[in-house]
Amino acid sequence: MLKKALFRGAVIIGPAVLLVCMQTASRTGTVVSIRGEKFFINGAPTYSGRTWKGMPVEGLLFNARMVNGIFDDLNPETAARWSYPDTGKWDPDRNTTEFVAAMPSWHAHGLLAFTINMQGGSPMGYGNLNWINSGYTEDGRLRPAYRMRMEKILQKADELGMVVILGLFYFGQDQHLKDEEAVITAVDNTLDWLFATGHRNIMIEVNNECDIDAYDHDILRPHRVHELIDRIRTTKHEGRSFPVGTSYKGNTLPASGVIRASDFVLLHGNAVDDPARITEMVDSVRLMDGYTPKPVLFNEDDHYDFDKPVNNFTAAVRSYASWGFFDYRRRGESFEEGYQSVPADWQIRSERKKGFFNLLGEITGK
Repeated sequence: MLKKALFRGAVIIGPAVLLVCMQTASRTGTVVSIRGEKFFINGAPTYSGRTWKGMPVEGLLFNARMVNGIFDDLNPETAARWSYPDTGKWDPDRNTTEFVAAMPSWHAHGLLAFTINMQGGSPMGYGNLNWINSGYTEDGRLRPAYRMRMEKILQKADELGMVVILGLFYFGQDQHLKDEEAVITAVDNTLDWLFATGHRNIMIEVNNECDIDAYDHDILRPHRVHELIDRIRTTKHEGRSFPVGTSYKGNTLPASGVIRASDFVLLHGNAVDDPARITEMVDSVRLMDGYTPKPVLFNEDDHYDFDKPVNNFTAAVRSYASWGFFDYRRRGESFEEGYQSVPADWQIRSERKKGFFNLLGEITGK
C-alpha cells in the first residue's frame, strides 16, 4: 500500500515527503496495542498496577476530546469568526503550536490519549454552519497544510508516550468530499501517510457519531460504516494495522455489526445525565451479540461534577471503561474555557479543566 501511494500524487506522499516520514519513523517509540479489554503502551498495560478506591485502573485509556488541533476555516466569509482575542486574527499554525506546547502538561496529569480529527468538530461545541474545515480535498487527497500540522502533533505524542485517537470524518464536513469514491480514497491516502510516518501510537475513529442524520455519504452511516472499519483493520503494512472503531451519538449503543468489526468499542456520554446510565451502557455492550473481550472507551462526554463522589467519569471507572473529557466554551464564558471551541486555550487554566485534570491525577496517581 505504501508503494502505491507514491503514484497517487506527490501532494500526498511524494519522495521528499516520504523521506521526511521515514526520518520521523526512525525516532518513534510509542506503540499502542490491545489485549482483551486492556490497552498497552510499549508492551506494558497502561497505568500499570494502579487501582483507585479498590477499582482497577490498569489497562484503561483516559482521554480528552481535542478534535480541533489542526483546525482551519477555508471559507473566507467565516474565517474571521475564529479570531484570537489578543490579535484579532485567526492563525491555524498558532493553534497547532499552542496545542503541542500544552501536551506535556496533559500527560503530566495522567492523560494518555486524546481525540483529534481530520475534519475537526463543531468549533462552537455543537452545531454546524457554513465554515469549511477538512483535511481532505473533494476527491480525497490530503491537504498538505493539514497533514503537516497533524504530523507535529503525532510526533509530540510519540515523544511523550501518548496515544492519538485519529478521527477521519465529521458529519459537519463530509459533504466536502464529492462522492463515496472520494471517501474511500481519503481512507486509503490517510493509511498510506500514517504507515509512511512509522508512528504506531495511533488508533482510528472512522467517523464521529455515524448515526447522525447529517452524513451525506451512505458508507459513513450505521448500516455500512463497518465496511470502512473492515478496510482499515485489514490494511496492513509490514504485518501491522491500526486499531479501529467508530462512534455513535450520546446515550446510544453501537450496532452489533459495528461492535463485531471494531477493535475497541467507542461510546459517547452526551445526554447521559445519570451516571448509572454509564454503567448500564457498558454492561449492555458486553452482553451484545458480536461482543468479544475488547476495550470499551468513552471519547466524548460533556458531563462534569468532578467534585462529587459519583459522576460520569467515576462511573466509567467503576465499570472498567475508559472515559473522555469533552469541554466547550458556553455562551458568555471566557477564552480559557473549552477545548473544542475555536480559538482554543489549550492550557489547563479554567476551573472546569482543572477539575477534570485534578480528578484524573487522583485516579491515575499522578
